[in-house]
Amino acid sequence: MVYTKKHPALLIMGALFLIIGMSTQFGLQDGLITYLNLKSYLGEMTGLAYTAGIIGVLVGVWNLLGTHKEGNLDYYLSTVAGALFILLIAMSIRWYVAPLVAVLSKEMGPVMGDKYLHDVFGLNYVVLGILAGIITVNVFRIPEWADNGVRLSRLGLKTGVILLGTLYSLAELVHLGRLSVVLIGFFVLGSVGLVLWLSRRRRIPNSMGGVLSAGMGVCGVSATVAAAPVVQAKSVEIAYTIGTILLWGVGCMFLFPVIGQLLGLGHIQFGAWAGTGILNSAQVAGAALAYQPDGIETLKVAEIFNITRVLFLPIIVLWLALWYVRSEEGAQTVSVGRVVFEKFPMFVVGFILMFALSSTGIFAPANHYQGKYFDNNITEEKLLKPDQVSLLQAESGKVQRVDRREALQRLTGNRKVMSIDDDAVLRGLVNAKILSKEANAILKGAHQAVRHTAAKIKKFRQWITLLFAFGLTGLGMQITMASIRQAGGQPLVIGGVVGTAKAVLSLLVILLFVRETI
Repeated sequence: MVYTKKHPALLIMGALFLIIGMSTQFGLQDGLITYLNLKSYLGEMTGLAYTAGIIGVLVGVWNLLGTHKEGNLDYYLSTVAGALFILLIAMSIRWYVAPLVAVLSKEMGPVMGDKYLHDVFGLNYVVLGILAGIITVNVFRIPEWADNGVRLSRLGLKTGVILLGTLYSLAELVHLGRLSVVLIGFFVLGSVGLVLWLSRRRRIPNSMGGVLSAGMGVCGVSATVAAAPVVQAKSVEIAYTIGTILLWGVGCMFLFPVIGQLLGLGHIQFGAWAGTGILNSAQVAGAALAYQPDGIETLKVAEIFNITRVLFLPIIVLWLALWYVRSEEGAQTVSVGRVVFEKFPMFVVGFILMFALSSTGIFAPANHYQGKYFDNNITEEKLLKPDQVSLLQAESGKVQRVDRREALQRLTGNRKVMSIDDDAVLRGLVNAKILSKEANAILKGAHQAVRHTAAKIKKFRQWITLLFAFGLTGLGMQITMASIRQAGGQPLVIGGVVGTAKAVLSLLVILLFVRETI
Protein backbone atom coordinates (compact mmCIF):
# COMPACT_ATOMS: atom_id res chain seq x y z
CA MET A 1 0.00 0.00 0.00
CA VAL A 2 0.99 3.67 -0.39
CA TYR A 3 1.47 5.29 3.04
CA THR A 4 2.07 8.90 1.98
CA LYS A 5 -1.03 11.10 2.19
CA LYS A 6 -0.89 14.25 0.07
CA HIS A 7 -1.57 17.11 2.46
CA PRO A 8 -0.10 20.60 3.03
CA ALA A 9 0.25 20.04 6.81
CA LEU A 10 3.89 18.92 6.65
CA LEU A 11 4.90 21.93 4.58
CA ILE A 12 3.05 24.23 7.00
CA MET A 13 4.73 22.68 10.04
CA GLY A 14 8.13 23.03 8.39
CA ALA A 15 7.39 26.71 7.80
CA LEU A 16 6.34 27.17 11.44
CA PHE A 17 9.62 25.70 12.65
CA LEU A 18 11.55 28.01 10.33
CA ILE A 19 9.59 30.99 11.69
CA ILE A 20 10.46 29.98 15.25
CA GLY A 21 14.14 29.62 14.34
CA MET A 22 14.39 32.91 12.47
CA SER A 23 12.38 34.92 15.01
CA THR A 24 14.64 33.59 17.77
CA GLN A 25 17.85 34.27 15.84
CA PHE A 26 16.90 37.82 14.87
CA GLY A 27 15.58 38.85 18.28
CA LEU A 28 11.87 39.02 17.49
CA GLN A 29 11.09 36.88 20.54
CA ASP A 30 13.43 38.65 22.97
CA GLY A 31 10.61 39.99 25.17
CA LEU A 32 8.95 36.60 25.43
CA ILE A 33 12.29 34.88 26.02
CA THR A 34 13.03 37.23 28.91
CA TYR A 35 9.56 36.85 30.45
CA LEU A 36 9.57 33.05 30.24
CA ASN A 37 13.30 32.74 31.06
CA LEU A 38 14.06 30.77 27.90
CA LYS A 39 17.76 31.56 27.58
CA SER A 40 18.75 27.95 28.17
CA TYR A 41 16.58 26.92 25.21
CA LEU A 42 18.02 29.35 22.66
CA GLY A 43 20.23 26.70 21.04
CA GLU A 44 17.26 24.38 20.56
CA MET A 45 14.99 27.16 19.36
CA THR A 46 17.40 27.91 16.53
CA GLY A 47 19.32 24.70 15.72
CA LEU A 48 16.48 22.22 16.20
CA ALA A 49 13.89 24.55 14.71
CA TYR A 50 15.97 25.14 11.57
CA THR A 51 16.71 21.44 11.16
CA ALA A 52 13.07 20.41 11.58
CA GLY A 53 11.95 23.30 9.39
CA ILE A 54 14.23 22.42 6.48
CA ILE A 55 13.25 18.75 6.64
CA GLY A 56 9.58 19.66 6.85
CA VAL A 57 9.71 22.01 3.88
CA LEU A 58 11.73 19.68 1.63
CA VAL A 59 9.71 16.54 2.40
CA GLY A 60 6.51 18.58 2.42
CA VAL A 61 7.14 19.77 -1.14
CA TRP A 62 7.86 16.17 -2.22
CA ASN A 63 4.70 15.11 -0.38
CA LEU A 64 2.54 17.54 -2.36
CA LEU A 65 4.19 17.44 -5.78
CA GLY A 66 5.85 14.02 -5.97
CA THR A 67 4.53 10.77 -7.38
CA HIS A 68 4.08 8.20 -4.63
CA LYS A 69 4.18 4.48 -5.09
CA GLU A 70 4.54 1.50 -2.82
CA GLY A 71 8.06 0.92 -1.46
CA ASN A 72 10.56 1.67 1.27
CA LEU A 73 10.98 5.31 0.24
CA ASP A 74 7.25 5.90 0.51
CA TYR A 75 7.03 4.13 3.88
CA TYR A 76 9.90 5.93 5.59
CA LEU A 77 9.17 9.41 4.23
CA SER A 78 5.52 9.03 5.17
CA THR A 79 6.59 8.98 8.83
CA VAL A 80 8.09 12.49 8.66
CA ALA A 81 4.70 14.22 8.87
CA GLY A 82 3.73 12.36 12.04
CA ALA A 83 7.17 12.86 13.57
CA LEU A 84 7.05 16.62 13.00
CA PHE A 85 3.48 16.69 14.29
CA ILE A 86 4.68 15.19 17.59
CA LEU A 87 7.80 17.37 17.63
CA LEU A 88 5.85 20.58 17.08
CA ILE A 89 3.52 19.82 19.99
CA ALA A 90 6.35 18.62 22.24
CA MET A 91 8.57 21.63 21.58
CA SER A 92 5.66 24.06 21.93
CA ILE A 93 5.12 22.57 25.38
CA ARG A 94 8.83 22.63 26.23
CA TRP A 95 9.61 26.10 24.90
CA TYR A 96 6.42 27.99 25.73
CA VAL A 97 3.69 26.21 27.73
CA ALA A 98 5.77 24.63 30.53
CA PRO A 99 7.82 27.84 31.11
CA LEU A 100 4.55 29.84 31.24
CA VAL A 101 3.14 27.42 33.81
CA ALA A 102 6.35 27.85 35.86
CA VAL A 103 6.13 31.65 35.69
CA LEU A 104 2.47 31.71 36.73
CA SER A 105 3.20 29.18 39.49
CA LYS A 106 6.00 31.33 40.89
CA GLU A 107 3.77 34.40 40.82
CA MET A 108 1.39 32.52 43.13
CA GLY A 109 4.23 32.00 45.64
CA PRO A 110 5.58 28.86 47.35
CA VAL A 111 3.07 26.24 48.45
CA MET A 112 5.40 23.74 50.20
CA GLY A 113 8.52 25.16 51.80
CA ASP A 114 10.34 26.84 48.95
CA LYS A 115 8.57 24.66 46.36
CA TYR A 116 6.08 26.09 43.91
CA LEU A 117 2.88 24.50 42.63
CA HIS A 118 4.44 23.30 39.38
CA ASP A 119 7.29 21.65 41.31
CA VAL A 120 4.99 19.88 43.75
CA PHE A 121 2.72 18.45 41.07
CA GLY A 122 5.49 17.85 38.54
CA LEU A 123 3.95 20.12 35.90
CA ASN A 124 7.02 20.02 33.68
CA TYR A 125 7.30 19.61 29.94
CA VAL A 126 7.24 15.80 30.20
CA VAL A 127 3.96 15.55 32.11
CA LEU A 128 2.38 18.37 30.12
CA GLY A 129 3.54 16.73 26.89
CA ILE A 130 1.86 13.45 27.82
CA LEU A 131 -1.33 15.34 28.70
CA ALA A 132 -1.16 17.23 25.39
CA GLY A 133 -0.85 13.94 23.53
CA ILE A 134 -3.82 12.45 25.38
CA ILE A 135 -5.94 15.53 24.66
CA THR A 136 -4.92 15.47 21.02
CA VAL A 137 -5.95 11.88 20.40
CA ASN A 138 -9.14 12.00 22.48
CA VAL A 139 -10.47 15.46 21.56
CA PHE A 140 -9.08 16.22 18.09
CA ARG A 141 -8.00 12.75 16.89
CA ILE A 142 -4.75 11.96 15.06
CA PRO A 143 -4.92 13.17 11.43
CA GLU A 144 -4.66 10.43 8.83
CA TRP A 145 -1.53 12.00 7.32
CA ALA A 146 0.24 11.79 10.72
CA ASP A 147 -0.88 8.35 11.78
CA ASN A 148 2.10 6.39 10.44
CA GLY A 149 4.70 8.71 11.96
CA VAL A 150 3.17 8.77 15.45
CA ARG A 151 4.46 5.25 15.98
CA LEU A 152 8.02 6.63 15.82
CA SER A 153 7.58 7.92 19.38
CA ARG A 154 8.62 4.54 20.75
CA LEU A 155 11.90 4.76 18.82
CA GLY A 156 12.54 8.11 20.50
CA LEU A 157 11.99 6.59 23.93
CA LYS A 158 14.27 3.64 23.22
CA THR A 159 17.06 5.90 21.97
CA GLY A 160 16.67 8.10 25.05
CA VAL A 161 17.08 5.08 27.33
CA ILE A 162 20.27 4.09 25.51
CA LEU A 163 21.76 7.53 26.09
CA LEU A 164 20.77 7.43 29.76
CA GLY A 165 23.60 4.96 30.23
CA THR A 166 26.13 7.74 29.65
CA LEU A 167 25.10 9.56 32.84
CA TYR A 168 26.32 6.86 35.21
CA SER A 169 29.61 5.12 35.94
CA LEU A 170 30.84 2.23 38.04
CA ALA A 171 33.03 4.69 39.94
CA GLU A 172 29.86 6.11 41.49
CA LEU A 173 28.93 2.71 42.85
CA VAL A 174 32.23 2.51 44.73
CA HIS A 175 31.38 5.71 46.59
CA LEU A 176 27.80 4.74 47.36
CA GLY A 177 28.67 2.32 50.13
CA ARG A 178 27.38 -1.12 50.93
CA LEU A 179 24.36 0.22 52.79
CA SER A 180 22.73 1.84 49.77
CA VAL A 181 23.44 -1.17 47.55
CA VAL A 182 22.03 -3.67 50.06
CA LEU A 183 19.02 -1.57 51.06
CA ILE A 184 18.09 -0.56 47.52
CA GLY A 185 18.79 -4.05 46.18
CA PHE A 186 16.49 -5.66 48.74
CA PHE A 187 13.61 -3.25 48.15
CA VAL A 188 13.99 -3.06 44.38
CA LEU A 189 13.97 -6.84 43.99
CA GLY A 190 11.30 -7.21 46.66
CA SER A 191 9.03 -4.60 45.07
CA VAL A 192 9.34 -6.14 41.62
CA GLY A 193 8.61 -9.61 42.98
CA LEU A 194 5.65 -8.39 45.03
CA VAL A 195 4.07 -6.60 42.06
CA LEU A 196 4.45 -9.70 39.89
CA TRP A 197 2.89 -11.87 42.62
CA LEU A 198 -0.04 -9.50 43.19
CA SER A 199 -0.56 -9.16 39.44
CA ARG A 200 -0.92 -12.90 39.15
CA ARG A 201 -3.29 -12.99 42.11
CA ARG A 202 -5.40 -10.14 40.70
CA ARG A 203 -5.39 -11.79 37.26
CA ILE A 204 -4.12 -8.80 35.29
CA PRO A 205 -2.16 -9.34 32.02
CA ASN A 206 1.51 -10.26 32.30
CA SER A 207 2.42 -7.21 30.21
CA MET A 208 0.68 -4.92 32.70
CA GLY A 209 2.24 -6.65 35.70
CA GLY A 210 5.69 -6.58 34.15
CA VAL A 211 5.78 -2.88 33.28
CA LEU A 212 4.17 -1.93 36.62
CA SER A 213 6.76 -3.96 38.53
CA ALA A 214 9.62 -2.10 36.82
CA GLY A 215 8.06 1.30 37.40
CA MET A 216 7.22 0.66 41.05
CA GLY A 217 10.42 -1.21 41.80
CA VAL A 218 13.20 0.72 40.09
CA CYS A 219 13.12 4.34 39.00
CA GLY A 220 9.71 5.38 37.81
CA VAL A 221 9.21 6.54 34.23
CA SER A 222 12.67 5.54 32.94
CA ALA A 223 12.25 1.96 34.16
CA THR A 224 8.71 1.86 32.78
CA VAL A 225 9.97 2.92 29.36
CA ALA A 226 12.89 0.46 29.48
CA ALA A 227 10.75 -2.52 30.50
CA ALA A 228 7.75 -1.88 28.24
CA PRO A 229 9.14 -3.52 25.06
CA VAL A 230 10.48 -6.50 27.03
CA VAL A 231 6.98 -7.41 28.28
CA GLN A 232 5.21 -6.07 25.17
CA ALA A 233 3.27 -3.53 27.22
CA LYS A 234 0.47 -1.60 25.54
CA SER A 235 0.29 2.19 25.58
CA VAL A 236 -2.56 2.19 28.09
CA GLU A 237 -0.53 -0.06 30.41
CA ILE A 238 2.42 2.32 30.25
CA ALA A 239 0.04 5.22 30.92
CA TYR A 240 -1.43 3.50 33.98
CA THR A 241 2.04 2.80 35.33
CA ILE A 242 3.18 6.41 34.84
CA GLY A 243 -0.06 7.68 36.39
CA THR A 244 0.39 5.44 39.43
CA ILE A 245 3.99 6.61 39.86
CA LEU A 246 3.07 10.29 39.61
CA LEU A 247 0.12 9.99 42.02
CA TRP A 248 2.17 8.04 44.53
CA GLY A 249 5.14 10.41 44.25
CA VAL A 250 3.09 13.57 44.84
CA GLY A 251 1.57 12.02 47.97
CA CYS A 252 5.00 11.02 49.24
CA MET A 253 6.36 14.53 48.77
CA PHE A 254 3.78 15.77 51.25
CA LEU A 255 3.78 12.85 53.69
CA PHE A 256 7.45 11.89 53.95
CA PRO A 257 8.70 15.24 55.38
CA VAL A 258 5.87 15.36 57.93
CA ILE A 259 6.51 11.80 59.11
CA GLY A 260 10.25 12.44 59.17
CA GLN A 261 9.83 15.48 61.40
CA LEU A 262 7.47 13.62 63.74
CA LEU A 263 9.97 10.77 64.12
CA GLY A 264 12.96 13.10 64.38
CA LEU A 265 14.90 11.41 61.60
CA GLY A 266 18.44 12.59 60.93
CA HIS A 267 19.58 13.83 57.55
CA ILE A 268 21.10 10.50 56.55
CA GLN A 269 18.09 8.54 57.78
CA PHE A 270 15.56 10.67 55.95
CA GLY A 271 17.69 10.85 52.79
CA ALA A 272 18.00 7.06 52.73
CA TRP A 273 14.25 6.69 53.26
CA ALA A 274 13.28 9.19 50.54
CA GLY A 275 15.76 7.71 48.08
CA THR A 276 14.39 4.22 48.72
CA GLY A 277 10.67 4.84 49.10
CA ILE A 278 9.98 7.52 46.45
CA LEU A 279 10.25 6.61 42.79
CA ASN A 280 10.64 9.73 40.68
CA SER A 281 13.99 11.56 40.91
CA ALA A 282 12.43 15.02 40.98
CA GLN A 283 10.06 13.95 43.76
CA VAL A 284 12.96 12.47 45.74
CA ALA A 285 14.74 15.81 45.55
CA GLY A 286 11.55 17.69 46.42
CA ALA A 287 10.94 15.65 49.57
CA ALA A 288 14.59 15.95 50.66
CA LEU A 289 14.61 19.73 50.23
CA ALA A 290 11.24 20.06 51.93
CA TYR A 291 12.69 18.17 54.91
CA GLN A 292 15.89 20.23 55.06
CA PRO A 293 15.40 23.54 53.25
CA ASP A 294 18.50 25.10 54.86
CA GLY A 295 21.09 22.63 53.56
CA ILE A 296 21.83 19.84 51.11
CA GLU A 297 23.02 17.07 53.42
CA THR A 298 19.69 15.26 53.14
CA LEU A 299 19.53 15.81 49.40
CA LYS A 300 23.02 14.36 48.92
CA VAL A 301 22.08 11.11 50.66
CA ALA A 302 18.72 10.87 48.90
CA GLU A 303 20.34 11.25 45.49
CA ILE A 304 22.97 8.62 46.31
CA PHE A 305 20.20 6.12 46.99
CA ASN A 306 18.28 7.29 43.95
CA ILE A 307 21.28 6.70 41.68
CA THR A 308 21.81 3.26 43.21
CA ARG A 309 18.25 2.34 42.30
CA VAL A 310 18.82 3.39 38.69
CA LEU A 311 21.89 1.16 38.51
CA PHE A 312 19.63 -1.85 39.08
CA LEU A 313 17.67 -1.15 35.89
CA PRO A 314 19.55 -3.57 33.57
CA ILE A 315 19.22 -6.39 36.13
CA ILE A 316 15.47 -5.87 36.47
CA VAL A 317 14.92 -5.69 32.73
CA LEU A 318 16.82 -8.97 32.29
CA TRP A 319 14.74 -10.54 35.05
CA LEU A 320 11.51 -9.37 33.39
CA ALA A 321 12.66 -10.66 30.00
CA LEU A 322 13.14 -14.14 31.47
CA TRP A 323 9.95 -13.96 33.54
CA TYR A 324 7.80 -12.84 30.63
CA VAL A 325 8.99 -15.58 28.31
CA ARG A 326 8.38 -18.21 30.99
CA SER A 327 4.95 -16.81 31.86
CA GLU A 328 3.77 -16.52 28.29
CA GLU A 329 5.09 -19.82 27.03
CA GLY A 330 4.15 -21.98 30.00
CA ALA A 331 6.44 -23.94 32.27
CA GLN A 332 8.90 -25.06 29.61
CA THR A 333 12.58 -24.72 30.39
CA VAL A 334 14.05 -21.50 29.05
CA SER A 335 17.71 -21.04 28.20
CA VAL A 336 18.98 -17.83 29.77
CA GLY A 337 21.53 -17.35 27.00
CA ARG A 338 18.92 -17.85 24.31
CA VAL A 339 16.54 -15.37 25.95
CA VAL A 340 19.28 -12.76 26.26
CA PHE A 341 20.24 -13.27 22.64
CA GLU A 342 16.77 -13.52 21.09
CA LYS A 343 14.41 -11.69 23.45
CA PHE A 344 16.49 -9.03 25.15
CA PRO A 345 15.78 -5.68 23.42
CA MET A 346 18.69 -4.07 21.66
CA PHE A 347 18.04 -0.66 23.19
CA VAL A 348 18.63 -2.10 26.68
CA VAL A 349 21.80 -3.74 25.39
CA GLY A 350 22.69 -0.26 24.18
CA PHE A 351 22.01 1.16 27.65
CA ILE A 352 24.33 -1.42 29.23
CA LEU A 353 27.00 -0.73 26.60
CA MET A 354 26.83 3.03 27.15
CA PHE A 355 26.90 2.45 30.91
CA ALA A 356 30.04 0.32 30.53
CA LEU A 357 31.70 2.87 28.26
CA SER A 358 30.85 5.65 30.70
CA SER A 359 32.67 3.76 33.43
CA THR A 360 35.89 3.88 31.39
CA GLY A 361 35.89 7.67 31.34
CA ILE A 362 35.34 7.94 27.59
CA PHE A 363 32.54 10.50 28.01
CA ALA A 364 33.66 12.12 31.27
CA PRO A 365 36.25 11.38 33.99
CA ALA A 366 35.54 7.98 35.49
CA ASN A 367 34.73 9.51 38.90
CA HIS A 368 32.08 11.82 37.52
CA TYR A 369 28.63 12.18 39.04
CA GLN A 370 26.06 12.23 36.21
CA GLY A 371 28.61 13.85 33.96
CA LYS A 372 29.85 16.46 36.44
CA TYR A 373 33.31 16.27 37.93
CA PHE A 374 35.29 18.33 40.46
CA ASP A 375 38.42 20.13 39.29
CA ASN A 376 39.83 23.16 41.11
CA ASN A 377 42.71 23.64 38.68
CA ILE A 378 41.12 26.83 37.39
CA THR A 379 42.43 29.94 35.67
CA GLU A 380 43.21 33.21 37.42
CA GLU A 381 40.13 34.89 36.03
CA LYS A 382 37.89 32.35 37.79
CA LEU A 383 39.48 32.88 41.21
CA LEU A 384 37.65 35.05 43.72
CA LYS A 385 38.37 38.77 43.41
CA PRO A 386 39.77 40.73 46.39
CA ASP A 387 36.47 42.52 46.99
CA GLN A 388 34.64 39.17 46.96
CA VAL A 389 37.08 37.74 49.50
CA SER A 390 36.60 40.82 51.69
CA LEU A 391 32.81 40.49 51.61
CA LEU A 392 32.91 36.81 52.58
CA GLN A 393 35.38 37.51 55.39
CA ALA A 394 33.19 40.34 56.67
CA GLU A 395 30.16 38.02 56.86
CA SER A 396 31.99 34.97 58.22
CA GLY A 397 30.90 35.88 61.74
CA LYS A 398 27.34 34.86 60.83
CA VAL A 399 28.45 31.25 60.29
CA GLN A 400 28.16 29.15 63.45
CA ARG A 401 28.78 25.61 62.25
CA VAL A 402 32.45 24.67 62.49
CA ASP A 403 32.62 22.75 59.18
CA ARG A 404 31.03 25.62 57.28
CA ARG A 405 33.29 28.21 58.91
CA GLU A 406 36.42 26.21 58.15
CA ALA A 407 35.37 25.59 54.52
CA LEU A 408 34.69 29.32 54.13
CA GLN A 409 38.14 30.15 55.54
CA ARG A 410 39.83 27.79 53.07
CA LEU A 411 37.84 29.35 50.25
CA THR A 412 38.82 32.92 51.12
CA GLY A 413 42.42 31.91 51.83
CA ASN A 414 42.90 30.18 48.46
CA ARG A 415 40.30 32.14 46.45
CA LYS A 416 38.81 28.88 45.21
CA VAL A 417 37.02 25.79 46.53
CA MET A 418 39.69 23.35 47.68
CA SER A 419 37.91 19.97 47.81
CA ILE A 420 34.74 18.08 46.98
CA ASP A 421 33.83 18.05 50.68
CA ASP A 422 34.27 21.82 50.94
CA ASP A 423 32.13 22.26 47.86
CA ALA A 424 29.29 20.27 49.44
CA VAL A 425 29.53 22.15 52.73
CA LEU A 426 29.50 25.54 51.01
CA ARG A 427 26.48 24.55 48.93
CA GLY A 428 24.73 23.75 52.20
CA LEU A 429 25.70 27.17 53.50
CA VAL A 430 24.11 28.79 50.45
CA ASN A 431 20.87 26.85 50.91
CA ALA A 432 20.79 27.79 54.60
CA LYS A 433 20.49 31.48 53.53
CA ILE A 434 22.61 32.67 56.43
CA LEU A 435 24.69 35.07 54.37
CA SER A 436 23.52 37.97 52.22
CA LYS A 437 22.36 37.50 48.64
CA GLU A 438 25.62 39.03 47.43
CA ALA A 439 27.71 36.59 49.47
CA ASN A 440 25.60 33.62 48.35
CA ALA A 441 26.05 34.70 44.74
CA ILE A 442 29.83 34.64 45.25
CA LEU A 443 29.64 31.13 46.73
CA LYS A 444 27.53 29.93 43.79
CA GLY A 445 30.10 31.35 41.40
CA ALA A 446 32.89 29.56 43.25
CA HIS A 447 30.96 26.31 42.98
CA GLN A 448 30.40 26.73 39.25
CA ALA A 449 34.10 27.45 38.73
CA VAL A 450 35.19 24.04 40.05
CA ARG A 451 32.25 21.87 38.94
CA HIS A 452 32.43 21.00 35.29
CA THR A 453 30.18 19.05 32.97
CA ALA A 454 31.89 17.08 30.23
CA ALA A 455 31.09 18.43 26.76
CA LYS A 456 29.94 15.02 25.53
CA ILE A 457 27.66 14.60 28.55
CA LYS A 458 26.09 18.00 27.83
CA LYS A 459 25.20 16.82 24.35
CA PHE A 460 23.90 13.47 25.58
CA ARG A 461 21.79 15.17 28.24
CA GLN A 462 20.30 17.54 25.68
CA TRP A 463 19.45 14.70 23.32
CA ILE A 464 17.98 12.63 26.15
CA THR A 465 15.75 15.53 27.09
CA LEU A 466 14.55 16.06 23.54
CA LEU A 467 14.04 12.36 22.85
CA PHE A 468 11.95 11.88 25.99
CA ALA A 469 9.92 15.01 25.23
CA PHE A 470 9.26 13.67 21.73
CA GLY A 471 8.65 10.07 22.78
CA LEU A 472 6.35 10.73 25.71
CA THR A 473 4.24 13.24 23.80
CA GLY A 474 3.82 10.64 21.08
CA LEU A 475 3.03 8.04 23.70
CA GLY A 476 0.21 10.23 24.97
CA MET A 477 -1.21 10.24 21.44
CA GLN A 478 -1.61 6.46 21.66
CA ILE A 479 -3.71 6.57 24.83
CA THR A 480 -7.47 6.74 24.44
CA MET A 481 -10.01 7.21 27.20
CA ALA A 482 -11.86 4.16 25.98
CA SER A 483 -8.77 2.01 26.51
CA ILE A 484 -8.17 3.44 29.98
CA ARG A 485 -11.76 2.71 31.02
CA GLN A 486 -11.39 -0.85 29.79
CA ALA A 487 -8.21 -1.36 31.82
CA GLY A 488 -9.90 -0.86 35.20
CA GLY A 489 -8.29 0.30 38.44
CA GLN A 490 -6.18 -2.76 39.26
CA PRO A 491 -2.78 -1.14 38.51
CA LEU A 492 -3.50 1.69 40.93
CA VAL A 493 -4.54 -0.76 43.65
CA ILE A 494 -1.43 -2.92 43.20
CA GLY A 495 0.84 0.11 42.97
CA GLY A 496 -0.66 1.57 46.14
CA VAL A 497 -0.20 -1.66 48.08
CA VAL A 498 3.40 -2.17 46.95
CA GLY A 499 4.31 1.51 47.36
CA THR A 500 2.91 1.61 50.89
CA ALA A 501 4.63 -1.64 51.85
CA LYS A 502 7.98 -0.40 50.53
CA ALA A 503 7.67 2.96 52.30
CA VAL A 504 6.70 1.43 55.66
CA LEU A 505 9.18 -1.46 55.61
CA SER A 506 12.10 0.69 54.42
CA LEU A 507 11.33 3.18 57.20
CA LEU A 508 11.44 0.40 59.79
CA VAL A 509 14.76 -0.90 58.43
CA ILE A 510 16.26 2.59 58.47
CA LEU A 511 15.06 3.27 62.02
CA LEU A 512 16.63 0.00 63.18
CA PHE A 513 19.90 -0.06 61.27
CA VAL A 514 20.78 3.36 59.82
CA ARG A 515 22.53 5.92 61.99
CA GLU A 516 23.98 9.32 61.20
CA THR A 517 27.10 7.74 59.75
CA ILE A 518 27.28 5.28 56.86
